[in-house]
Amino acid sequence: MSYHLINTIQKLGHPKILVLGDLILDRYIWGNAERISQEAPVILLREDAQEVRLGGAANVANMLIGLDAEVTMAGVIGSDLDGAVIKEALGERGVDCSAMIHDASRPTTVKQRFMGRAQQRHPHQILRVDREVNTPLDQPTSEKLLNLILPMISEYKAILVSDYAKGVCTPEILAAVIEEARRVGVPVIVDPCPGRDYQIYSGATAITPNRLETARAVGFEVNSQEDAFRAGRQLCNELQLDYVFVTLDSDGIALTQADGLTQILPTRKREVYDITGAGDMVLATIGVGSAARFAPVDLARLANVAGGLEVEQIGVVTISREEMIADLLMGSRVTSEKILPLEELKRHVMARQKLGQKVVLTNGCFDVMHVGHVTYLEQAAAEGDCLIVAVNSDSSVRSLNKGTDRPIFGQAHRASMLAALEGIDYVVVFEETTPCELISLLKPDLLVKGGTYKKEEIVGWDIVESYGGEVRTLGVTPGISTTQILGAIRSNQEHENGATALKHPIEPPKRKAG
Repeated sequence: MSYHLINTIQKLGHPKILVLGDLILDRYIWGNAERISQEAPVILLREDAQEVRLGGAANVANMLIGLDAEVTMAGVIGSDLDGAVIKEALGERGVDCSAMIHDASRPTTVKQRFMGRAQQRHPHQILRVDREVNTPLDQPTSEKLLNLILPMISEYKAILVSDYAKGVCTPEILAAVIEEARRVGVPVIVDPCPGRDYQIYSGATAITPNRLETARAVGFEVNSQEDAFRAGRQLCNELQLDYVFVTLDSDGIALTQADGLTQILPTRKREVYDITGAGDMVLATIGVGSAARFAPVDLARLANVAGGLEVEQIGVVTISREEMIADLLMGSRVTSEKILPLEELKRHVMARQKLGQKVVLTNGCFDVMHVGHVTYLEQAAAEGDCLIVAVNSDSSVRSLNKGTDRPIFGQAHRASMLAALEGIDYVVVFEETTPCELISLLKPDLLVKGGTYKKEEIVGWDIVESYGGEVRTLGVTPGISTTQILGAIRSNQEHENGATALKHPIEPPKRKAG
């Protein structure tokens, strides 16, 4: 689990982003492929449903909305019904369409797919029919678009270019937008079109080509990480880019920076159901992160998460920040990242509770870890979806009159030992003699304590119940306590004249047969 990435997502804010590119309407006609037509040797599709989806740059705008960005769409649509459908769909999603131009001389780009099911199952694409004009915009239309875009570039935190070679991303438009964005310090991230001369993207902040697109652009195959780095360096040098993200499918993302630094960011293995929309999702995620001025390596890591979630879905779907956080929470956990300061931990707790997870909190000194601690912590972890252990600081332990030689182990040691336990999600150290302030801030769903306490003897019970939480006492392991262990150690040391070995080490109680 990458707690750093969770914190990164939570710091994204709601940036204003401008999307420039080719708007596409994806239309799907679903039906049963019943038989071969009597008129010709073709499949007869009996239609039972139609569906329209946003495609191209419109899909990027839609995905940005899913990531809680404020989005303006800049592009061209035809003066036709399909253009009206795109504009209405974007408006319903909250996209600002004021920079979209109607051009009566060209139709709105539409990709119509006929999806056939055999015996009510297993849908497959039978045919795709495209309606488009991919000639570059004429000069009056280009000037009109630029007159809308250029004066407002400084209002945005990032500009995303989604180039599908349908005529909007002309060399003149891109050059003017990139130059102005450079002048005012707004990053420009480009999802390039395969087969085009990449010189038209010169001066952009970054590009996000896939393996095949990269190979076409640099003139050699990208079969290895070193190939990807070599290609990235070439593109950075030739196009004066700050960095390049080469997406490598299941191998992750190869990041190359203009200063020569390279890094591969692997992605975890996933069930791939549909790669449609993954490139748009990567662009949208990198765009939101760029708007927040995150480091390129974090942009790549976030893009891996979002792109991975996209390919696990059928068709093009939006991915939310909550889904990304939930995915990260399910990943592997690094011990050192579990130990968090209180304010940072609060953000994690809020994120988990927003996802519907039950947060459990327990607290104590945990000076000498023993089987009693481990047993009750395992029980605590089983009570919810997330277990937080609050640990008394060294000064706090001393103020509790545990003895002049306590704590035996310092707070950093104790926190690390707890964080190493699989069932524990977070560890936080608190300075106060009681965890009341911490409980008030975190508001756990369940407060637990191991031992024979009555509910009213558990510190903080009244705070938890005041906001509707629960308080519970868990089991105790008979014959095992820190006081007993330390007493046995002292007794053995005295008996052996200072020897540190235990003559009669304490064993956990034997289980009863049956």
